[in-house]
Amino acid sequence: MTKAIVLTGITTTGTPHLGNYVGAIRPAIAASKDDNVAPFYFLADYHALIKCQEPEKVRQSSLEIAATWLALGLDTSNAVFYRQSDVPEIMELTWMLTCVAAKGLMNRAHAYKAAVAENEESDEKDPDKGITMGLFSYPILMAADILMFKANKIPVGKDQIQHIEMARDLAGRFNHIYGEHFVLPEAVVDEHGATLSGLDGRKMSKSYNNTIPLFEPEKKLRKLINKIKTNSLEPGQPKDTEGCTLFSIYQAFATPHEVAEIRKRYAEGIGWGEMKQVLFEHINNHITPARERYEALLGSPAHIEEQLQEGAAKARAITVPFIKELRKAVGISSIS
Repeated sequence: MTKAIVLTGITTTGTPHLGNYVGAIRPAIAASKDDNVAPFYFLADYHALIKCQEPEKVRQSSLEIAATWLALGLDTSNAVFYRQSDVPEIMELTWMLTCVAAKGLMNRAHAYKAAVAENEESDEKDPDKGITMGLFSYPILMAADILMFKANKIPVGKDQIQHIEMARDLAGRFNHIYGEHFVLPEAVVDEHGATLSGLDGRKMSKSYNNTIPLFEPEKKLRKLINKIKTNSLEPGQPKDTEGCTLFSIYQAFATPHEVAEIRKRYAEGIGWGEMKQVLFEHINNHITPARERYEALLGSPAHIEEQLQEGAAKARAITVPFIKELRKAVGISSIS
């Protein structure tokens, strides 16, 4: 049986939070233990440069993200876990794809269009003001990440589907010109995947500054959970679970039986202070063992580096011969 090749990148621009864990990390860790899957997970540090020009932040984020995945039990004997910048063939492929990418296709990328729209709304004369070529070309680098490993299943949120379609377009264009070299990837969207709300009720996101870091120390975790916005209903008044941030976070970490019990307590009018205490204890109990491993890993960066280098060696065993094949296809090879 042919294994499905699944690939996920994590941009190194911040500290992993509960939303990252529930939406991407937890299912990816599970896939790393699946014998029917060949998983590739990477720290997308070149992607980070598009939106973060603080070197220390990118370095620290790389350390924290790698430590998070390892602490949560990523099976590196099955998964290939590497840093994007340790696989130079990806950047070489990015240029090859750039040379077949239609500018019109790139003009339609959501991130670029949103940046242009923002300039136009602010009456800026230059619609491209502040837009770098990194932002504009970002879908090409993402395509290279995927196509380099012939990944056929790409777990993404709905907002990323367009990038997978662009990768398919670029692969198809390259194959048409130079012969069949790339597999056309498919987006895999988990319709039932949890999207957590943050402290202010909006989607938990670094850009909204409303996140709860995954491995926050106990005291800070309690403080953040106590900050979660709620309505003004008093204890004893029945409460609706729908649209409640406390309930949605609890549900993402609890068993169906535990969720049913809490739902009942909402109907009975559980107080917000009590619910925040329940949520804190539940999350803290869930993450404490991994938090201890995480803190130990942060104290031994050499071990993390060793794991990443092993992953890079496994990745390059694939990329070095493949880029040689692609160079030959485009006419870049020895002339003797």
